[in-house]
Amino acid sequence: MTDRPSGRADEGAIAPPALAVDREAVRAINQRIFDTSLDLILVVDRRGNFIRVSPSSRTILGYDPAEMIGQSAAEFLLPEDLDNTRAEMRHARRGQVARNFECRYVHRDGRAVTLWWTGLWSEPERQYFFIGRDITERNETERRLRDSEVRFMDLRAAIESIPEGFVIYDHDDRMVVCNEAYQRFYPENAGRNFLGKRFEDILREGVAAGRFPEAAGRGEEWIAERVRRHRETANAIEQQVADGRWVLVTKHLMPNGWVAGLRVDITALKAAQAALTESEARLRQAQKMEAIGNLTGGLAHDFNNLLGVIIGNLDLTARLVAGNAEAAQLIGEATEAALSGAELTRRLLAFARKQPLRPERIETNVLVTDLVRLLRRILGENIEIALELGDGLWPIVADPAQLEAALTNLAANARDAMPRGGRLTIATANRQLDAEYAASHAEVAAGDYVAVEVTDTGSGMTPEIAERIFEPFYTTKEAGKGTGLGLSMVFGFIKQSGGHVSVYSEPGIGSTFRLYLPRDASVGAASADTVEAAVEKRGAGETVLAVEDNDRLRRVVVRQLSGLGYRPLEAASPAEALAILERERIDVLFSDIVMPGPLDGIGLAQQVRERWPSVKVVLTSGFPGAKRDDQPGGPGAVRLLGKPYRSEELGAVLREVLGG
Repeated sequence: MTDRPSGRADEGAIAPPALAVDREAVRAINQRIFDTSLDLILVVDRRGNFIRVSPSSRTILGYDPAEMIGQSAAEFLLPEDLDNTRAEMRHARRGQVARNFECRYVHRDGRAVTLWWTGLWSEPERQYFFIGRDITERNETERRLRDSEVRFMDLRAAIESIPEGFVIYDHDDRMVVCNEAYQRFYPENAGRNFLGKRFEDILREGVAAGRFPEAAGRGEEWIAERVRRHRETANAIEQQVADGRWVLVTKHLMPNGWVAGLRVDITALKAAQAALTESEARLRQAQKMEAIGNLTGGLAHDFNNLLGVIIGNLDLTARLVAGNAEAAQLIGEATEAALSGAELTRRLLAFARKQPLRPERIETNVLVTDLVRLLRRILGENIEIALELGDGLWPIVADPAQLEAALTNLAANARDAMPRGGRLTIATANRQLDAEYAASHAEVAAGDYVAVEVTDTGSGMTPEIAERIFEPFYTTKEAGKGTGLGLSMVFGFIKQSGGHVSVYSEPGIGSTFRLYLPRDASVGAASADTVEAAVEKRGAGETVLAVEDNDRLRRVVVRQLSGLGYRPLEAASPAEALAILERERIDVLFSDIVMPGPLDGIGLAQQVRERWPSVKVVLTSGFPGAKRDDQPGGPGAVRLLGKPYRSEELGAVLREVLGG
């Protein structure tokens, strides 16, 4: 009897044909998947070279599979991602599935393609198998969404930070954006959420509270009219509300049909405008006249600067060749010609700045004190105003309205230079401008003047800007913020009044404008004996160390010291001055306060008083009372001399600190 084969033997007998069929089917299916896959399929040997590449490489990377087979994957990877990819391959070799890691390949056109990989290592075949999905577009979309979210949050914060009322209405006049400042314009709706409300709802509640006087007795008809007007584009509409406040309303029709609006409380501005109406009218007239003479005035101003240098140097040269008759004659003729040119420029300036003046006798301190009351309202609470009024001030003859307008203009410019607040100082004093000063400023006549100084602690100006600020139409403000005629008006008025304007400024520290107006001649002038007595305060060979970083000014100071009978030494910086003090015996240190570098004049003075207490110290600055609270050694220990100063003023200060 033949034994029946067991079940296991039966299965073994039919298994080989069945497995052979399955392998072929699987192989065919795998090939179809490989050929039609939208993802990139790679087979890589243990050295990282491509063995097989799916046809999807054409659309994903721009390369035909034949171009990649046999090449190293490192040739196609972005260099920054090479180390990370090798680490993932090492994980796969250790039997770990490399899942969900990203790396970037370089497309044929040079752009980076981000692929999201899953891979494993087959030990029998000694090969890597990777499937990569192109997620470049997905990553870019996610990045844009993240950026949009950040921008949206920033936008919300920015809108809430706007100090004025800001709102956006949709097509149905419903509020989609509204900050707290806007809601404060409607106190009767305090605590309510404005978002989603219609414009007519806000108006109806406002009318019920009596906020809009022009709506009295008109009710719904008036509201419907305002809703219609609300959707019209307008640049700016001033509107007075029931409690007497003024509001500036601006609207803009957006491309999508929505309306963006801004509400600004301008009550304080309207009050200031009412107070300045007459002054503004005079200012506008002066600006019109300045514009007419723009061409001639600008040319004359620049030419005057050149003549000032020429005349000043001729005057100094005349002193050097004293006793040489022929040289004196040549210098005299050159000076006369330069003065004739200066006279021509004065005529041009007079033409460029003709304006109807109404001069009268002025007590300057009274005018300044009265004007400050108005300036406090204009400048705001974050700017402190200080007065330093001189005693025994000489009377002057000038147009009081134009002088007020000039000082108001300077104060407004100072406010713009101090956006975060600061200190505005207005000082008055009697000043004598001598022949030496007049020789270096061709438009100035020697004599007695009343000086009005306006000093701010603002951003200051570079020398390049300071040289041009009086030119008509020159402005450093952005478009639409200034005409460039304000300082030209100040310049023209002072010139037409027979006076003089000077400016001293340091970037980051502040600016000082000085208006010199001539003393009323009917009162009498200082005698020649007074000036001569000041000049006679000369030195007796004492050594004075002059510290000044401006080369030209330092040379002038050295010449002045020599002319006054002192032995001058010079230094361009505090460090150079300390080196000189180590090897020379110095009687007086004469230093500018504002200098570049880690050590300024104040710091230098402190070191000198600590190390050489016998050395007297005189500091100079273009700012009245500059750093007065920081004087080393206590009040009175250091003498301050304001710029600009004349030789006799320098001589008087030196004799004072040296004990007469």
